[in-house]
Amino acid sequence: MYFDELITPFGKLLLIANTTAITSIRFTTATHNLSSNALLLEAKQQLLEYCHGKRHTFSLPLAPQGTAFQQAVWQQLQSIRYGATESYQTVATALNVPNAYRAVGAANARNPIAIIIPCHRVIGKNGQLTGYAGGLERKQQLLDLERANRSNSFSFNQQSKVSHASQNSDINALGTEVTHS
Repeated sequence: MYFDELITPFGKLLLIANTTAITSIRFTTATHNLSSNALLLEAKQQLLEYCHGKRHTFSLPLAPQGTAFQQAVWQQLQSIRYGATESYQTVATALNVPNAYRAVGAANARNPIAIIIPCHRVIGKNGQLTGYAGGLERKQQLLDLERANRSNSFSFNQQSKVSHASQNSDINALGTEVTHS
């Protein structure tokens, strides 16, 4: 596994990847032993472009670990347009399980790849901000950035999508190595 950090206007990010895909991006305050690779350097560049309002989509291979339902939710989140928001119920309905909005919220909370899988774009049915692992203030800041920069970016043909490639081990959102069979 490879690790790198990026200081953004929203806080420090810890980026984790294997040799083929990003497996985790999360906000952190801790110091980590770093061992970057070319993929993490590209992720840092794309995240900086996002933070400066220049990038609306990402073109990085992703491999978050989760259940089939979580994977489906994270895939659906990537279809939410930059600067837009959707409710948990809207996401559940798009997955053809309209009563599973609480399960969508739980999957959203377990998203291991912050910003690139845009769980910050999911809000309550009443339009109010609801939980975000990075904190509601940071969620509002990310949404404000996107709303302010919807029209001034360059376009990319390929948006990042969740890879369903299986791996033997991974680092979960808490930084703990998890072995998969």
